[in-house]
Amino acid sequence: MEQKIPLVIFNNQQKYPILGLGTWKSPPNKVKEAVKEAIRVGYRHIDCALVYGNEKEVGIAIKQMIDERVVKRKDLFITSKLWNTFHQKNLVPVALQKSLSNLGLSYLDLYLIHWPTAYQEGDNLFPKDANGKILYSETSYIETWKEMENLVKKNLVRSIGVSNFNSKQIEDIFAVAEIKPVTNQVLVECHPYLNQNKLKEFCEKKGIILTAYSPLGSPDRPWATKDDPVLLEDPKVKELAEKYKKSPAQILIKFQIQRGIIVIPKSVTASRIKSNVDVFDFTLSEEDLKILGSFNKVERYCHLKWDKNHKDYPFNIEF
Repeated sequence: MEQKIPLVIFNNQQKYPILGLGTWKSPPNKVKEAVKEAIRVGYRHIDCALVYGNEKEVGIAIKQMIDERVVKRKDLFITSKLWNTFHQKNLVPVALQKSLSNLGLSYLDLYLIHWPTAYQEGDNLFPKDANGKILYSETSYIETWKEMENLVKKNLVRSIGVSNFNSKQIEDIFAVAEIKPVTNQVLVECHPYLNQNKLKEFCEKKGIILTAYSPLGSPDRPWATKDDPVLLEDPKVKELAEKYKKSPAQILIKFQIQRGIIVIPKSVTASRIKSNVDVFDFTLSEEDLKILGSFNKVERYCHLKWDKNHKDYPFNIEF
């Protein structure tokens, strides 16, 4: 049964689905069917990025769904992200065109600066020296933002935002912004072990809606260790799942939705894609929201420690 997903309203009055399909770590040979299945069951928001290496397959899926008249382009909300090696002003439109070409689209609904950390420009998305250390660029994300604004003025993107920016970096953007960011895809992640309450409150005061990346704790992240806590297996989450007759993943997704946060769980499994969107027939009680909110362990699963010496590394301050 197709689900109808509620919309949030950005500060530029554009509406966006509060639930979308994430595609980070979705293999190219599986993501096409995942996107098609998501659209069939009601997803209209698809979150992509150039660096994920699967935008072409996402684009093929979108085209097929449009050609089969399952959905119209105007009813889809497609997000992509500007990678770190394209922060220079002249390279921002180049990166956008790469994503548009990959996706087979003439415009994006939302384009984000993926990270505040600029890398050395060139064809290698992860440029490294002889010792394997990432090579950085001195380009400022302020310069990058001003060119992002030009993409809106040229009608190539409808909204712009940031991803993995801390509160100071957002303040820097606001100091020069002619067009304000509509969302911050939150410091890579947002889940009960890292609930981001302080950043959420800060962004709300700025009129920015958070997007919860890795809302299920990213259990398949490449750098996970056997000692890392697994959010989906937390006893309290399981207890709530039994109480509401839902899966642990559905409980975690609903937790974010009830906080007013956009959530983009990733899956390439048809049953999970369908299950993840089946969260609008129940409501977590205030008491249970507090239980989930009390987990906060400041567990950052996606830390990007290899960039800790970058001048714009975002995790050196509290939020």
